[in-house]
Amino acid sequence: MDDFDLYARFYDLDFGDRDDDLLLIQEFAARCGPPILELACGTGRALLPLARAGYQVTGVDLSAAMLEIARHKVAAAGLADRVTLVQQDMRQLALEGRFSLAFITFNSFAHLLTTDDQLAALTRIRAHLHPGGLLLLDLFNPDLVLLLEARGQVVLDRVMTDPDTGHRLIRFHTQTVDLGRQILHVTFIVDEVDGQGGVRRTLFPFSMRYLFRGELELLLRHAGFELEALYGSYDLEEFSGESERMIAVARQPG
Repeated sequence: MDDFDLYARFYDLDFGDRDDDLLLIQEFAARCGPPILELACGTGRALLPLARAGYQVTGVDLSAAMLEIARHKVAAAGLADRVTLVQQDMRQLALEGRFSLAFITFNSFAHLLTTDDQLAALTRIRAHLHPGGLLLLDLFNPDLVLLLEARGQVVLDRVMTDPDTGHRLIRFHTQTVDLGRQILHVTFIVDEVDGQGGVRRTLFPFSMRYLFRGELELLLRHAGFELEALYGSYDLEEFSGESERMIAVARQPG
């Protein structure tokens, strides 16, 4: 079982309404045209709007549970003829055909914890792009002040209601950082409270390796990409040290 299977049933309740990046993705889809590839597609939050807009989209994820939810959503929307879902590791990506645009949203690339893993994934993605095709890579810009404050304290994030069960879901998180390895260790804690006051706790630990600008540029270059632009927001503002996001647009030469 992939680690993210543990969190699959909570994912849409927690992040399904996140849409601040969708317009940016749609703009690049319009620029590049189909077919489109999403890596770490999860439950389909970003690929479903593209399919509704008429694009042919392939979604790849390592989590069987995430993909199962995505399949149900694709079927319910009547989009099975436009969406292909594949369970694969992006480090060993092996799909038929090539794509005009590939994208990875919302820090998912950071779950690759070594340089070898990062380069393996980038190299396989580049091999699946048409000459001139683009990779859109969305990461957080590391804030050293916030990283130094990550000392394992428990933080309340949000309170939700599961529409299927009516149970109240209370999510907390903790964070610690390994500054030497540039790895942020995170645990999501979800307390599920039923109608009788019983509590079931789910712990979902995961890690992310954060990247700095120069490191990201070198990774892309070493993997054979040409960096077209680096933005600091979904509104395509120029990247700076104060930017919240670090959004790379890289081209497959050709």
